Amino acid sequence: MLYDVLIAGGGPAGLSAALTLGRACKRVLLCDAGPRRNAAAVHVHNFVTRDGTPPDDFRRVAREQLAAYPAVEVRDAPVRQVTGARGAFRAEVGAEVVEARRVLLCTGVVDDLPPVEGLATLWGHAVFQCPYCHGWELKGRRWGYLAAAHNADHALAFVLQLRAWTPAVTLFTGGELPLDRDAEARLRAAGVSVEGGAVIRLIPAGSRLEAVELEDGRQVPCEVLFAHPRQRQVSLVQSLAVATDEHGYVVADAMRKETSVPGVYAAGDLTSRMQAAVAAAAAGMQARAMLNLDLTLASGTATSTA
Repeated sequence: MLYDVLIAGGGPAGLSAALTLGRACKRVLLCDAGPRRNAAAVHVHNFVTRDGTPPDDFRRVAREQLAAYPAVEVRDAPVRQVTGARGAFRAEVGAEVVEARRVLLCTGVVDDLPPVEGLATLWGHAVFQCPYCHGWELKGRRWGYLAAAHNADHALAFVLQLRAWTPAVTLFTGGELPLDRDAEARLRAAGVSVEGGAVIRLIPAGSRLEAVELEDGRQVPCEVLFAHPRQRQVSLVQSLAVATDEHGYVVADAMRKETSVPGVYAAGDLTSRMQAAVAAAAAGMQARAMLNLDLTLASGTATSTA
């Protein structure tokens, strides 16, 4: 069978795109494999009507709803390779080769966690990326932000905004974030503490965080730590050689969501530092609208609803 759209990735972006493409009578193959990126998360937040939903429940309900549309097929299989060109792509899906007119990448990204002892164990439990996702449940506690050279451009603004949830905020520069006098004055005026030494390890108490240990041996009390690790694209995206920006995110047209490779579209976390379930779902819906328009105009005929 020739699919209209092959979707790689079954998170909020891919599920949203599959739903709306199915409702537009397009033949869709949605492929999902491997653990979800936010595997440690126990709830989806900031998604109106779904606030507090467990991620596995979110995906289960989404798949149940997709089952109402016979033109949408879901497979628990990886997309290993995509070759060909716009209108005639060939992809390895598990052990099979399938054909598709368009490809939509919703693969998310891979987080490369910093090599701080204890951080990987606490990731998703006491170490997070987004205060909007976890801040309400942890408000009023002692928070910290682990800055890094690769995100120096937004570190100051990020750490200052943490005061919306708690007055006890510490910036751990790790020796990687230079602060000029104006920046230091802003932090002091806001009541933000600054620790400039390298972070050696995190002191856990089960799945909770008690303190951050610095290179001089001091242990700074901290219950919640935020960090923005480097992120990289999955191997499928890398193999397609789509254009990326200076931060490594896939460049997709703001309206059309098409990448630098004709016929290959992208939506969700792999395209933006603004990463959240509701944002990914919205991007997936926008991508499907452009794909439906593109495919329908290209065919010149009505799509069969059989």
